[in-house]
Amino acid sequence: MRPRILVIEDSSSVRRLIEVCLRVLDVEIDAADDGIVGLERARETLPDVIILDIGLPGMDGWEVLRRLRSDVETSKIKVLVLTAHAQPEMADKAAAGGAEDFMTKPFRPLDLRDRIEKLLTG
Repeated sequence: MRPRILVIEDSSSVRRLIEVCLRVLDVEIDAADDGIVGLERARETLPDVIILDIGLPGMDGWEVLRRLRSDVETSKIKVLVLTAHAQPEMADKAAAGGAEDFMTKPFRPLDLRDRIEKLLTG
């Protein structure tokens, strides 16, 4: 079975860019455009990796991350936080919340692909 990636991102153009740059990895990609739907999809599909935006409607990414980590079913899903907020404390907050990786937007597609490959294999 192919690895599954869930992209929780409210921008359709960013979701599309992520899908295009990860297509070569032979993964299944699912997407949600708000935090509430994203959390529901994570619980339903149990993806291998979640790419999680922070500034989401419905429920922000920090709350999604907190709920993922507090649920025994989703606590081991690897999470890459992807945000436009480039302040150094954001990376620290992501790590403290249990995210395995952190990237800022805009991002280089090859960098994202490399990081997702490492999360899938590590």
